[in-house]
Amino acid sequence: MHIAELQSVTMAYGAVKALDDVSLAVDEGTALAVLGPNGAGKTTAIRLLTGLKRAQKGKARLFGKNPRSPANRLAIGVTPQEASFPHSMKTGEILDFARKHYPEPAPRDELIEAFGLEPNLNRMAVSLSGGQQRKLAVALAFCGGPRVVFLDEPTTGIDADSRQRMWRYIQKFKAGGGTIFLTTHYLDEAEAIASQIVLINEGKILKSGTVDEVRSAVQVRVIRFRAAEAPDLTAARHATSDAGHHTYLSSDADDSVRALVNCGLEFRDLEVLPASLESAVTELLKVSP
Repeated sequence: MHIAELQSVTMAYGAVKALDDVSLAVDEGTALAVLGPNGAGKTTAIRLLTGLKRAQKGKARLFGKNPRSPANRLAIGVTPQEASFPHSMKTGEILDFARKHYPEPAPRDELIEAFGLEPNLNRMAVSLSGGQQRKLAVALAFCGGPRVVFLDEPTTGIDADSRQRMWRYIQKFKAGGGTIFLTTHYLDEAEAIASQIVLINEGKILKSGTVDEVRSAVQVRVIRFRAAEAPDLTAARHATSDAGHHTYLSSDADDSVRALVNCGLEFRDLEVLPASLESAVTELLKVSP
């Protein structure tokens, strides 16, 4: 049985289809990352699976049942894209209040440590910075000892060290049998956490599979080297340049390297690498209808 599933779901807001006959599923103990540009339908998928929306066509299932049932939602945790907190409550009070709603909440000290909440426990939550509020919002998703957690852009505005700490906690949760449904614009986050990837654009699934399967879906290699300037290379698109380090995406790495050797430009530290998840997603979105 799938933990969470959309079955041929269509959702439209006026003339705009947020989801167009979409089917996807996440199994117990795995992590699914749903990727795509803004407006692709990612948040709508989470709202359907957590019972906040009803499918206009098709079905949403949570633990094989209707996600709109309150009893069925007791074993989930959610971090929405935007969260707000009571003006009169401190960070620690909000955490304690949320934990009291569950029969077997996650250990308080574990959450405080994992999400770096200790310095702010006695501060009003609304006075925290955006990144600090975000850490509290993600901690609340795990506070009830859930079986599955839905994370909608969880680390937006969070510093790099806190992101790494969060990833470790999420990976530990998954290793213990927990399930993750993630949307993110940070593709390194998807690579660090996800077992499966779904790439969606304009309400349609473009590609799904493991990280390696999505990477290999495009015949692109990454070429990197250091040189005084960025030359034109056969079959390659200039991606980035930073302090003399140049990166290209090439559909024919052999031709591109030959062009680099023959152009007369001095270069060093040449690398030819498989496409990153970010490169693959960029290419797939470029060729989508």
